[in-house]
Amino acid sequence: MERPPSGGRFIPPSIDHGVKSFLWAVVFFGYLWFGMRAVGISNATALILAAVAGAAIFLFVRLYGDEELGPPQAAKSRRRIP
Repeated sequence: MERPPSGGRFIPPSIDHGVKSFLWAVVFFGYLWFGMRAVGISNATALILAAVAGAAIFLFVRLYGDEELGPPQAAKSRRRIP
C-alpha cells in the first residue's frame, strides 16, 4: 500500500471561518429551540428567542472565534530598575 503524498498524515480541508460560525449558530439555534419546546414554551416564542440567540452566537464566533492556536509565545523580559 502506498502512503499518501502528505507523508501519511491526514490533513482536513480548510473551511472558511464564516461557514464555521454559521454551523455553530445553526446547531445552537436547534438546541435552544428544541429545549424550549421541551419545557413548554410556545412555538413562536421559542422560535424568536432561539433565532436571536443564534444570531448572537454567529456574531460572537465570527468576531472572536478565529484565534490561531500555536506554540506559546515567550514572555517578554522586563527591565528592572535597580
